[in-house]
Amino acid sequence: MTSLILVMLGGALGSGARYLTGRATLSLFGPGYPYGTLAVNLLGGLSMGLLVGILARAAAAEPWRLFVGVGVLGGYTTFSSFALDAVMLAEGGAPFVALGYVLLSVTGAIAALAAGLFIARSVAA
Repeated sequence: MTSLILVMLGGALGSGARYLTGRATLSLFGPGYPYGTLAVNLLGGLSMGLLVGILARAAAAEPWRLFVGVGVLGGYTTFSSFALDAVMLAEGGAPFVALGYVLLSVTGAIAALAAGLFIARSVAA
């Protein structure tokens, strides 16, 4: 139960940070490009790398991994987890599996979103 609470609290903070990042980039750069999404994806990836590097040396890492890695960064951007998975596959000796994972995840997510839009629009029409 404690693990779930850590993830939920972190997720709330991460979601709030994502919202504020989106608002800030919108006011700074305008609506012509998805700067907010780009910012959270890049910052989330950097943050996940820093976290994993730091936690690799920490004695009591699990609560921090749950709170910051799964919770805060999960609420901020799941792209950081996706990037970590891809790097771990590549570093684990499976670079082609990592590439396949990246390609399938990105193209699959876009195709699934397009399918969802199509279905929703078909039902609404």
